[in-house]
Amino acid sequence: MTSHFSKTNGTPISTSLYGRSLLADSFFNKGTAFTEDERKEFELTGLLPAHVSTLEEQLQQTYENFKKKETPLEKYLYLAALQDCNETLFYRLVQTHIAEMVPIIYTPTVGEACQKFSHIFSRALGLYLSYPNPRPILDLLKANAPEDMEVIVVTDGERILGLGDLGVGGMGIPIGKLALYSLCAGLHPRKTLPILLDVGTNNTDLLNDPLYLGWRHQRLQGEDYDRYIDSFVQAVKTRWPHVILQWEDFSKNNAWRLLQHYRSQLATFNDDIQGTAAVTLAGLLRAVQKTGRDLAEERIVIAGAGSAATGIADLICAALQERGKRRDQTLRQLWLVDSRGLVHIARSDLSVEKRGFAQTLDHLKQVGLDAARPLSLETVVRQVKPTALIGVSGQPGMFTEPLIRLMTAAVPQPIIFPLSNPTSKAEATPQQLTEWTNGQALVATGSPFPPMTWQDRQTPVGQCNNAFIFPGIGLGLVASQAASVPEEVFLASAKTLAAFNERLPGYADSLFPNLEHVKTVSCQIALAVGQEIIRKGLSYGHLKEEQLPERLQQCFWEPGYRPLRRLPR
Repeated sequence: MTSHFSKTNGTPISTSLYGRSLLADSFFNKGTAFTEDERKEFELTGLLPAHVSTLEEQLQQTYENFKKKETPLEKYLYLAALQDCNETLFYRLVQTHIAEMVPIIYTPTVGEACQKFSHIFSRALGLYLSYPNPRPILDLLKANAPEDMEVIVVTDGERILGLGDLGVGGMGIPIGKLALYSLCAGLHPRKTLPILLDVGTNNTDLLNDPLYLGWRHQRLQGEDYDRYIDSFVQAVKTRWPHVILQWEDFSKNNAWRLLQHYRSQLATFNDDIQGTAAVTLAGLLRAVQKTGRDLAEERIVIAGAGSAATGIADLICAALQERGKRRDQTLRQLWLVDSRGLVHIARSDLSVEKRGFAQTLDHLKQVGLDAARPLSLETVVRQVKPTALIGVSGQPGMFTEPLIRLMTAAVPQPIIFPLSNPTSKAEATPQQLTEWTNGQALVATGSPFPPMTWQDRQTPVGQCNNAFIFPGIGLGLVASQAASVPEEVFLASAKTLAAFNERLPGYADSLFPNLEHVKTVSCQIALAVGQEIIRKGLSYGHLKEEQLPERLQQCFWEPGYRPLRRLPR
């Protein structure tokens, strides 16, 4: 398969904008790349320097300016300003330097941008739906977004990465996610919409900040919160009956239950739960293949038991069930540990989703654990002797040297994934893990890290990055005209990513591909997802499988300047 589905498109696009109003529109603006004929036709003569630049010249200029920025946040702000000014140039620049720039436009730098959002705000990209606003949400959607929307990413800002409640500052996450949809899977940026549901914040630092831009009020809770969420969903369904709605960075108290409540009403998924699960399963499948072991025999401990952890556990169970295991058999391989210790059936404080993965008392006895005593992560590791340890706790340094050495003593090639984001929240660094395991660990992380060094040999760190999963899923759902999003989509995505073998020279040992390959990966995932939707009869357009490649090609956008035609005033 080729790296992407798009064809070169020189078809003119029409606009009634001209002069400074044309230069101010980021979609139509070409900056100094407007041709002589376009400058005359659109009354740009005198508004631009004389030289007509090529896109390649503009890329050289913008990259030089990018490199001059000294800090990641300065680079983030530069790219954000470029996106506001010239979308085509922004996407082409980041696409050209994708491995270097994705950590800037998304994690880890986006976390700092979200924290400082009210102090660095300069653009009004997307929609801010604030609870006190008396205007109906549907009216706001109709007034401020076009009819042909394909993907929405929405957050309420309550659990941004591992940084907690950032209120209106959470908007940086939907903006970053949708940029990745366009960069990695070719979804047109004008058909995607970031939305921030401003329902208050419980972050006292923000409430006391005189520059905070959000609604200065404690977060809505209970029935008021649920009614507002429902009014939003119903408005989305009315405005765009076939849109893909992605939930992003909702709290563990809301993420799982909102997904379960609305997944039968429209095509929706939660990337923190299901996307994280798919990319993690892909890493596990790749790791057990490298060790020569079998996933069906792995003992997996997950540090953290929030929505990401239960999502990972659920998809692992699905993968094992597909291979013939019963659900109760798969649960015996999975051990979830939260802030209060091991998740087991005798605990009375478990949420609904955690209870689905609670260990039985009989199984605890079989491995020498006593439910009457505190069962810490270290205790579980000592008795269970896990072959794989996954961190989604948001607790930096949780994977200590004694813990990792205890694990390694029982397993020659431990699989260790410290996945918490951003970088500052990782349970351990890859370099620490390679030193504590004498170079034996198979490591993947949630954020980018430098290569691990052991005995004068460097091993690049595979990034267990959702960017390898959700863009391809979105493209596949849009192209196949999905009416809903079944769990099989995420299993298919994980298997597709795990089977992807292309690596750059020197990166053969990495559990994940390089970001330079993300577009190829996304297109392969999109095809697998679309096939799954069609096979299950979930295409609202009743597509046939042989129609899918053409649909994928039609949906795929590449950043490049197209000729402009002026419409009459």
